[in-house]
Amino acid sequence: MSQWLEQVIDTAQRDDYLSPVRQQALAQLKADGWPARRSESWRFTPLTPVEKREAKQAVQAENLPVPAIDNLNAIDLIFVDGVLVTQVNTLNVPAGMTITSLNTDDAATQQAISSVYGQVKPARHMFGLVNDALCQHGIFINVEANAKIDTPVRIVNMASQDVDAHTRVVVKVAEGARATVIEQGFGDAESLTTAFAEYDLADDAHLEHYRFAMFTGKAKQLGGSHFKLHNRTTLNSTMVGYGSELSRLDVDIHHAGEFADAKMNAIYLLAEGELFDLHSTIEHAMPNGTTEENARGIVGDKARAVFNGRIHIHRDAQKTLAELNNRNLLLSRRGVINTKPELEIYADDVKCAHGATVAEIEEEALYYMLTRGISRSKALVMLNFGFIQELINDVPNAAVREWLAPILSERFSQMEVK
Repeated sequence: MSQWLEQVIDTAQRDDYLSPVRQQALAQLKADGWPARRSESWRFTPLTPVEKREAKQAVQAENLPVPAIDNLNAIDLIFVDGVLVTQVNTLNVPAGMTITSLNTDDAATQQAISSVYGQVKPARHMFGLVNDALCQHGIFINVEANAKIDTPVRIVNMASQDVDAHTRVVVKVAEGARATVIEQGFGDAESLTTAFAEYDLADDAHLEHYRFAMFTGKAKQLGGSHFKLHNRTTLNSTMVGYGSELSRLDVDIHHAGEFADAKMNAIYLLAEGELFDLHSTIEHAMPNGTTEENARGIVGDKARAVFNGRIHIHRDAQKTLAELNNRNLLLSRRGVINTKPELEIYADDVKCAHGATVAEIEEEALYYMLTRGISRSKALVMLNFGFIQELINDVPNAAVREWLAPILSERFSQMEVK
């Protein structure tokens, strides 16, 4: 067992209403220990940067300025180094929605949180279990039945110092309700962040979801967004991930009701020497569900991207329609992409497809642009944008879509192979 994990287990003793989940997570951590490199889940993602790390918890955190998303009127909830610095009780929350800290004394709210916390994705890997056990700061968002919430909730995780940060978001969207949630993380300081979110979406609920995992440099981020869909639930999720010393994002969508519809678009962009790992699991447990998943990655010099996308069609999930497509673009032959799309089908009346491609920048297209007086840097930005433009155009929120363009242009300049 690693030094870091031993320290985590030694310090993870909290007595609160979430103790049953915490104790179960600790028992599983002790039983499983440190994942072996041969473990399929971590085969291409070395955990060396964490293995001998000293576990450090933030004592206090500053309320740092948060970059705005222009023209986006959102409710902002800010975590700095794992500490919730927003005064939740001062927020102007629309009718039909409540936002509460996980450290609540209200028994009814505790019961609602307990029904979701650690339940949406029952089987969690080591860092998910660590988050279960160590999370001290988190928020609970509850959307009442038939409420139509137009104001997005933006949850920001900032890493500014060399500490371990463990945060949790719990969301319940009741029957017939609509909501938008944006998860955003960034920072380049030496740090370790586990940030997990669980969404329980009731019958006829609709969620517009975004996750921007934009940690870079020495930051280590290991998190996930997990969704449970019930009858006629619709989910539209957009993911954007950057690479860092160690970055991993797990996305799980569980079709627990009939006629649920899920759409997920993911973009990952890696600069020189960075690592990003995207694991997605789609569980179709009920009939008549649909899933469309598109993941596109651009990988710079000496960088490594890992994509593992799994669609599991259960025996009772007849009339399922599911598609998975992973496309990758290498900016250098010294970049590495490990992609593994999977279909596991036990029903006989389904339509499913999956595929993966890896390609390089077309030299003819680049040469054509250079001969037209376009600089190499600008030409590469244009070609990169062309590769992911379809997914950017699919972003439902206009303000988010317009904000992404300059952000990604800046990112492409960092990825250019010199």
